[in-house]
Amino acid sequence: MTNRIAFQGELGAYSHEACRNARPGMEALPCRTFEEVIGAVQTGRADLAMLPVENSTYGRVADIHRLLPESGLRIVDEAFVRVHISLMALPGVQIEDLEVVRAHLVLLPQAADFLSRYGIRGEAAADSAGAAAEIVKSEDRTAGALASDLAAEINGLHILARHIEDHAHNTTRFLIMGKEPDLTRRGDHGMMTTFVFQVRNLPAALYKAMGGFATNGVNMTKLESYMVGGSFTATQFYADIEGHPDDENVKRALEELEYFTSMLEILGVYPRDPRRD
Repeated sequence: MTNRIAFQGELGAYSHEACRNARPGMEALPCRTFEEVIGAVQTGRADLAMLPVENSTYGRVADIHRLLPESGLRIVDEAFVRVHISLMALPGVQIEDLEVVRAHLVLLPQAADFLSRYGIRGEAAADSAGAAAEIVKSEDRTAGALASDLAAEINGLHILARHIEDHAHNTTRFLIMGKEPDLTRRGDHGMMTTFVFQVRNLPAALYKAMGGFATNGVNMTKLESYMVGGSFTATQFYADIEGHPDDENVKRALEELEYFTSMLEILGVYPRDPRRD
């Protein structure tokens, strides 16, 4: 056991914040790509992977649904992080001194009202936490960064304004994944089950496959489709449902689903996060 949890991005990224919140006793291991995060667990450099799957403002994270089934890893937990945006700069710099702020392209529009109010130009960076680190290296007193409080803490930057995001609901959902599945019942708010499947080549196969969840009273919280193998005809579906595979109603629904599928794989069974409510 390494007692490490791998994430994509620089130290101070929102994924790093998710690691610190969900697994405070573990060392966070930064990685350049999602593939590198998965590889860190596969090769034993880390015990767990923290992977973002969707954002309440921008929808699903590109490529993640494709990577998860291929990874061989299993979901053991989920974590939600409220995306609070802070404006930071070198110590002693005031907002009036700033000409430009840098952040990930996705983050900039989320603070558009604030930047417009102060007449500050936004500039896209590859990574928000990386933009914070770059300010320290460049010693540029006319530049700021939009990032997490954690990024400011790590890089010794001064926070000029907190929670400047335009929308108060912006939240990212992460999946915590490991090499081995954990099928035990745990947590105080019920269980979630995530799986992928491909339907058989039958008329109305998807409609019929979904019927079993309705008739058995199983709540499906997510269903997404994506192409596999570069084909427009080969479609795979990713689904989240409430409940444990051993629950009688879930068991019956999965049995009905299996009849209409050519492939069905459970990616994880994990505690339902109370922040879903």
